[in-house]
Amino acid sequence: MESYPILDGLTGPEALKDLDSEGLQALAEELRRGLIQTISRVGGHFAPNLGVIELTLALYKVFDIPRDKVIWDVGHQCYPHKMLTGRWKQLPTIKQYGGISGFLRRDESPYDTWGAGHASTSLSAALGFAKARDLRGSNEKVAAVIGDGALTGGMALEAMLNAASLGTDITVVLNDNTMSIAENVGAISTYLAKLRLQPLYQRVERRVKRSLKGTGLLYDIASGAKHAATHFAAPANTGVLFEEMGFQYIGPIDGHDTDFLVDVFEHVRHIKGPVLLHVLTTKGKGYEIAEQDSRVFHAVTPFTVEDGKMEKKAGGVTYTQAFVETLNELAAEDPKVVAITAAMPDGTGLAKFADKFPNRYFDVGIAEQHAVTFAAGLAADGFTPVCAIYSTFLQRAFDQIVHDVALQNLPVVFCLDRAGLVGDDGATHHGALDIAYLRCIPNMLLLSPKDTIEMREMVRFALSYKIGPVALRYPRGTGDVLSEQPAPIEPGRAETLMRGNDVGIIAFGPIVGVALDAARLLRDRDGIGAEVVSARWAKPLDVETITEVARRTGRLITLEDGGLRGGFGSAVLECLHEQGLGGVAVKSLGLPDHFVEHGSIPILRDLCGMDTEGVITAAGSLLHRNLTTEKTPAGR
Repeated sequence: MESYPILDGLTGPEALKDLDSEGLQALAEELRRGLIQTISRVGGHFAPNLGVIELTLALYKVFDIPRDKVIWDVGHQCYPHKMLTGRWKQLPTIKQYGGISGFLRRDESPYDTWGAGHASTSLSAALGFAKARDLRGSNEKVAAVIGDGALTGGMALEAMLNAASLGTDITVVLNDNTMSIAENVGAISTYLAKLRLQPLYQRVERRVKRSLKGTGLLYDIASGAKHAATHFAAPANTGVLFEEMGFQYIGPIDGHDTDFLVDVFEHVRHIKGPVLLHVLTTKGKGYEIAEQDSRVFHAVTPFTVEDGKMEKKAGGVTYTQAFVETLNELAAEDPKVVAITAAMPDGTGLAKFADKFPNRYFDVGIAEQHAVTFAAGLAADGFTPVCAIYSTFLQRAFDQIVHDVALQNLPVVFCLDRAGLVGDDGATHHGALDIAYLRCIPNMLLLSPKDTIEMREMVRFALSYKIGPVALRYPRGTGDVLSEQPAPIEPGRAETLMRGNDVGIIAFGPIVGVALDAARLLRDRDGIGAEVVSARWAKPLDVETITEVARRTGRLITLEDGGLRGGFGSAVLECLHEQGLGGVAVKSLGLPDHFVEHGSIPILRDLCGMDTEGVITAAGSLLHRNLTTEKTPAGR
């Protein structure tokens, strides 16, 4: 039985004030051991959390949490924060339905000052907190912790420029571990690498340690005297970029030296104006296997601690695999096919494209807006850009999709991975809104496959369509093969999979499998004939097929793995209205008008009425029959 005497007795971050250096070191060891043992059993984000243990301890030792505000970026590094703020015993429930979130949530704890699941937001939010403090006339401190990967996001740089112009007191802690999920890219990454490689670094660090204990220099620092922090804490000519942006630069310093971090934070919190503290950490620190391969161990399924072997995921071809395998085939035939990702080469599958076509692969960093307009420029000059971005992240580039791609009617192919429910990552990562935010854009085509076989055909169609932009949405994971020989992919042409005259079920995307299961049960159990149509297209709709089924059955169920407001069901209702069929009875099933929790997909579909029984219940309602059955929701 593992023993965690300090962690188990911790009442909150305020208790860190009573710990001496030895106590902090012991607590760091417990936090690291607790993370390794717990996450190896339940899975979750791993390597980034191991890398910030000492940093989190030092911050919370010095700052008065939660009165002082510490704003964390993304949330991949929030597990030590949660363990220190009353959620250590709940850690085994992380990312599970009814358990704590894997990200930061304001409604989960008063210590979660800022909700974060997307990158590059912390500096803007922290600046907002700092100005709120100034306007209120209070004196709490505000710090933002941002990773070097998140610093590639334009929003972070915008916030830094604004912070400099406002001149308010704010501390930015740059957690530099050379990684986002994969290796970082871009000029900022190169610049930080140069700072890390300064030959004077070790000598300067020793000098800073001595200097911070001298009262004379500390007085100069605290009063913002002539020699700014960058001039005593870093070698000559380092930190110039941050200085020119209006920040006092301190670093780089060892992010695993708790005592030194505490010393620095105790004095940095007294510096007036914007300060940037550059902290070097090791992703996966303390677990050698993760240190050696932090990319694989960024987020993990349950694994064996002794050898790092993870549980194998369910077999079968994933939609992501079908996408990249087909993309590689087409790229081998056409040298003008290029691929773009925004810091997600592994998740989108494009790492495999990069292996085969390195000169035609572009990782732009956490910069979705730039990715889209960059793709538009390539398309305008005759190339076929494939922009593979998670659904939830592409919404960050809405204006670029509208203004730079659709308005100019450029043939950019958007491949939206993780569309629909994603499961345990929860509300920040569900691809709930893409149907609505893409369907309203002129010139945009939007389609989704019912299975991975059809996925391949849709990729081929999308790359062959040179008239304008195409968006292809698909979910995480695998799916049952519903048809070995899909019908040809043509814009606005659906596919009828089952015939019936009592009710029509029009489903969009891989959730077609749920519609088929429900239709078979309705037929075999209840004697009801349901017609199942795989819509394939949310834009343009197959008006002819939808209206024919509506007229013949008088009852329709629409089914989608996306938000109902403005989604596929709304498109069908618009179609019926335009065709003078407003009297047809319709039940629309999809994600409700609220943010859906984290949990397994079967549980979430049950909660949203999007599973087989949900479809059967909807059919019963339209037919005025009670068709529900007793069931135990999956996974509860």
